[in-house]
Amino acid sequence: MGNWVVIAEYFYGESHRTEFICRGRETKDQALEELRAAVHTYVPSKNIIEKRRRVYRFTDPESYLVVIKGKLSEWECTLRVAELLSDSADPDGPQDLIPPGF
Repeated sequence: MGNWVVIAEYFYGESHRTEFICRGRETKDQALEELRAAVHTYVPSKNIIEKRRRVYRFTDPESYLVVIKGKLSEWECTLRVAELLSDSADPDGPQDLIPPGF
């Protein structure tokens, strides 16, 4: 199974939420391709009737701010790619920890 995902992060009321848009991409490039498509097509699980969408790119090419203007409200989320650390090929990077006894 691939170790790259595309996620949406947003606030819903007072809670921070993370939603997986896609999982299991084999390469970072595949995840970035999915990310670029999602900025134009992603619809939040919250009911919103979209009137306008604005997309802002952060300074790194791996994350975007999407602002959706609805009939009555405006909704914001950050879309980004992430790598599962336990599957990472980076020997110097942090790794997932397995608690003792598991």
